[in-house]
Amino acid sequence: MHPPSEGSGLCRDCLATVAGGATRRRCSACGSPRVLVHPELHALSIAHLDCDAFYAAVEKRDRPELRDRPVIVGGGQRGVVSAACYVARISGVRSAMPMFKALRACPDAVVIKPDMAKYAAAGREVRALMRDVTPLVEPLSIDEAFLDLTGTEPALGCSPAVSLVRLVQRIEREVGVTASIGLSHNKMLAKLASDLDKPRGFAVIGRAETLDMLAPRPVGDLWGVGRALQDRLRRDGIGTIGELRDRPEAWLVGRYGRIGHRLYLFARGEDDRRIEPDSDTKSVSAETTFDRDLSDGELLAGHLRRLSDRVAERLAAKALAGRTIVLKLKTGRFRTLTRSHTLPDPTRLGDRLYREGLALLEPVLAEGPFRLIGIGVADVTAATAADPPDLLGDAAARKVRLAAAVGQLNATGAQPQVTRAADLFADKDERRR
Repeated sequence: MHPPSEGSGLCRDCLATVAGGATRRRCSACGSPRVLVHPELHALSIAHLDCDAFYAAVEKRDRPELRDRPVIVGGGQRGVVSAACYVARISGVRSAMPMFKALRACPDAVVIKPDMAKYAAAGREVRALMRDVTPLVEPLSIDEAFLDLTGTEPALGCSPAVSLVRLVQRIEREVGVTASIGLSHNKMLAKLASDLDKPRGFAVIGRAETLDMLAPRPVGDLWGVGRALQDRLRRDGIGTIGELRDRPEAWLVGRYGRIGHRLYLFARGEDDRRIEPDSDTKSVSAETTFDRDLSDGELLAGHLRRLSDRVAERLAAKALAGRTIVLKLKTGRFRTLTRSHTLPDPTRLGDRLYREGLALLEPVLAEGPFRLIGIGVADVTAATAADPPDLLGDAAARKVRLAAAVGQLNATGAQPQVTRAADLFADKDERRR
């Protein structure tokens, strides 16, 4: 196959080549309106692939009668929306929205309890198809990843853009869900591009247009700029990426610390991060949403105990440990509180996670009642440096082996599940109340 000429376009349905500079809105070969023309289309190789409303798409795949219905995947009346199909989104339903608000916005929606095992299996299928295109796949979540297709043309016989179109066609055909692609010259811009044309989209941000395209966009479009940082920037008179670009690097670093240097580069469309196929785990956590708001310290401690053991099981299974303990709470009015404490050495012990989490919980109990509690670790590292020996000798190692054994038994799906005796009493106390 001869590579398309520079500046030529592509039909995303039949893969026909479209002459460079064409303004046609339909493919002359198949009549499809899904024609993609961009002067740098076949010269770019960094991509971000994101499946469209993944959980809801998997459910619609398995239940074709729901194809045209609004579908919400979530945790019931007391939970939040995990995913919403695009039909439901027309009514204003969004991920992380409280379920009662979602149902108020879209009362005809079909609500489905999440089936994470099924979604994980579909995600593995998508990941395998990605790796058929390039070994340089950096997962971000169960249904999205960065791909580096640099140098794949000789092996695949086509440009990265054509390979990506073929990939999403295979995902639709073999997995039964759709995906959107962002293609650019670095990770930040590829991620931004993938959100520009959804669902079943393919957007390109070329080198020549980068600065002009970024200038009017809100600073929140930049990688890592969350709501808190947006608020800080806005108070400093910076609302757009162009306004951010006007600030000197020294001023940004002085005002925002280390992140100021990254803001300076990102505002100019510069991102030298490589795609890392074996990217390390950054955090491990577990959380639960209650059936009713809780303010009782003993009941909250019981949940914290179970979640700490769950995190310990996950750490043991991955031979990891964490230095920073993070407590997460959500009030009955949906205000999220996070508290953290950094330890002198990493841990992977449920007992230590629980003690540290309890110390973080006690000062904020008065801000309840709470509808959610979670515990986790950040600053994740290899377990070899965790929990140095103390007067108890090898007690830490025994606890780690116990956590791993409990995790392995529970992973088999056998009933009843293995749990701590203390947790049984906590459950009994909660039922009695």
